[in-house]
Amino acid sequence: MFELLAYLKYRLRAGTAHGLHSPFVYGLYTTVICHDGTFAAFAPIEARRQALLSSPDSITVTDLGAGSHTGAGQVRRVAAIARTAAKPPHLAQLLFRLANHFRPATVLELGTSLGLTTAYLAAADSRHRVVTFEGCPNVAAVARETFAALHLANIELVEGNLDDTLGPTLAALGAPVDFVFFDGNHRREPTLRYFEQCLANAHEDSVFVFDDIHWSAEMEQAWDAIRAHPAVTVTVDLFHIGLVFFRKKQPRQDFWLRP
Repeated sequence: MFELLAYLKYRLRAGTAHGLHSPFVYGLYTTVICHDGTFAAFAPIEARRQALLSSPDSITVTDLGAGSHTGAGQVRRVAAIARTAAKPPHLAQLLFRLANHFRPATVLELGTSLGLTTAYLAAADSRHRVVTFEGCPNVAAVARETFAALHLANIELVEGNLDDTLGPTLAALGAPVDFVFFDGNHRREPTLRYFEQCLANAHEDSVFVFDDIHWSAEMEQAWDAIRAHPAVTVTVDLFHIGLVFFRKKQPRQDFWLRP
């Protein structure tokens, strides 16, 4: 019910390319966000998705985030996780197009799940260094199978509680963070804390993408706080995800757009 009401409010505000007065956002919207073509990398990843959706296996899940809207228990079928927790193709492919467009050298993904979104981020460019974080060992094991099946060698999976692993990993990177996908904990305080941690390694051209910004009242509060942060210059609300930019030459603007 919360998401439904949030969506109705979003639809009242959201527009299209018509009337967009920011050349940067107009180009991003028309050539990346609304791009409806396909890429060669999509088919093998979607084949892996179908394999996961058909899997008869069950695993014990350690959930360190805000839990599931479906009320799933600790023992879950891999197929059910693929159906309810994995990002659907249109969102995962949008992340691919964003990574393909901005060409980040270092990508962080906070929340690996079964590795499908990770695969899209990694497949955008084999030269990308993709560091992904997963708290549940059994889920991480399935993700590793995904990376092996897709022959993706540019992924580093960091296993453990994100509260414990993010800081040391950022400190050890030895490089700035160019692109971050936040999907690790759908609560206000951890989301803002992870944002601040990654912000310390960000630069003017970094791109931060936040998942499920209208998932709950807490996530909306986190999103509002991020939009108001003094380091942020441009945000784009696509309802399911939010884009954050730090481009100092851009005027301070917030956009609500229909993908």
